[in-house]
Amino acid sequence: MDDRTLAANKVTHASEAARRYASALFELAQDKGAVADVHNDYKAFVAMAEESQDLTRLLESPAFSRDEKVRALAEVAKKAGMTDLLAKFIGTMAQNGRARDIVDAQHAFDELYAKQRGVKRAVVRTAKEMSGAERQRIESILAKAVGGEVELSSEVDPSLIGGIQLRIGSQLVDASLAAKLDRMNTAMKGA
Repeated sequence: MDDRTLAANKVTHASEAARRYASALFELAQDKGAVADVHNDYKAFVAMAEESQDLTRLLESPAFSRDEKVRALAEVAKKAGMTDLLAKFIGTMAQNGRARDIVDAQHAFDELYAKQRGVKRAVVRTAKEMSGAERQRIESILAKAVGGEVELSSEVDPSLIGGIQLRIGSQLVDASLAAKLDRMNTAMKGA
């Protein structure tokens, strides 16, 4: 597995439109002092969308009119107890024909929120599940290395055989056994 494959598997790229909407929501939430509340509600909404085929279909299907989407999303927001700001934002995106971008906009909003808090995001990929102590050790090392808080997510990829792959932003550190074997194989072919 190379750098491009790892990046494609984990990094979510929001569309430019989703980023603009997220930025506007972030600024509004800052003005109202509600960034944390909007972040939590938006994250919960996306979790609902990921768990509900009906909600995903509503967001993505052109079979529903914009008005139908707005009404249905308003009802979802009301029942979920979302902040008015987020409910109006989701409705606006649907009304503007951007319902498909709502989930991507949440990812962009999440990036803005992490940046505001000075949090660095890291993804660690290992051949087997890490223990709690191993995870804490990696988080501690990364926090010292980046000089701040780190949010670590982990993935298991048995094809790594052993070792670790670590991605912070656009940087990849590949200390997996599979990568070492690939480098040895390449070196042997050149000999």
